[in-house]
Amino acid sequence: MPIPPAVLAPGVLTPTDVEHVLPPQPTIPAGPLSTVPVSSVQVAPLATVVESAKRLAAWTAVDKHVLPEHKVIGIGSGSTVPFVVERIVAQGPEVNKDRVFIPTGFQSKELIVEAHLRLGDVDQYPTIDVTIDGADEVDKDLNCIKGGGACHLREKVLAEAADTWIIVADYRKNSDVLGKNWKQGVPVEVAPFAYVKVLQNLRTLGSEKASLRMAKMKAGPIVSDNGNFVIDAPFPEEQMKDPFTLLGRIKMLTGVVEVGLFCHMAKAVYFGNQDGSVTAKWHDGHAEHYDNSSED
Repeated sequence: MPIPPAVLAPGVLTPTDVEHVLPPQPTIPAGPLSTVPVSSVQVAPLATVVESAKRLAAWTAVDKHVLPEHKVIGIGSGSTVPFVVERIVAQGPEVNKDRVFIPTGFQSKELIVEAHLRLGDVDQYPTIDVTIDGADEVDKDLNCIKGGGACHLREKVLAEAADTWIIVADYRKNSDVLGKNWKQGVPVEVAPFAYVKVLQNLRTLGSEKASLRMAKMKAGPIVSDNGNFVIDAPFPEEQMKDPFTLLGRIKMLTGVVEVGLFCHMAKAVYFGNQDGSVTAKWHDGHAEHYDNSSED
């Protein structure tokens, strides 16, 4: 039977007066779930172009990569992820009843629980069929900056555990070189007792403005889900052109737990665009464009 209209996931904005629809998608063969094209599903309009772009990217990625045969699914973090869960819920209880969902942090755990999906842990399921996650910025080679939400340690574990790792983002995250759009710097999770020395070493590596990330509604620094501090380390563009080398240099610093540079990992990145289209960039260099100009 066709999938029902998407149910708004927790945190999704209230609909307003803008409506976007996706183009026809490949139909999944009949079985436990028969999927209809996204263009035939009523999509609630969202408050802003950015939110619409996030939803379009997330829906397209789910329809392309979260298939009925996938039983262990990683759910990432960030503002685009509620739309990922929304679309998975829309696939229906019959297909989801045999699935387990692995979160990258508190936010994704809450989304899974509130959507009445089965919660699991990477300890139980060290091999994941597909993980869908967000990103703070993506370069032309699909290298990513992640960690704006201080979840990059768990995000990287689930990315490496997945047979397929997919990124969803809006057009603002699409860049040729990392650091051009995301100015805050590379997120570096560190052991609390070592942060001063790590700060000193990061500045020696070239990040003169590396700083401890401070909380906004709490006195003191941000503390990750793992009980660690986070340093934001901006580097010059010349160093950011080779993020894999930079990743290795930062990771080797004693006291560093994980680095928010994800290199040579993504199979594809889906960008929702301002005009209601979606661009998919693949690890082998080719791109696909989904035009959403059609109307119901």
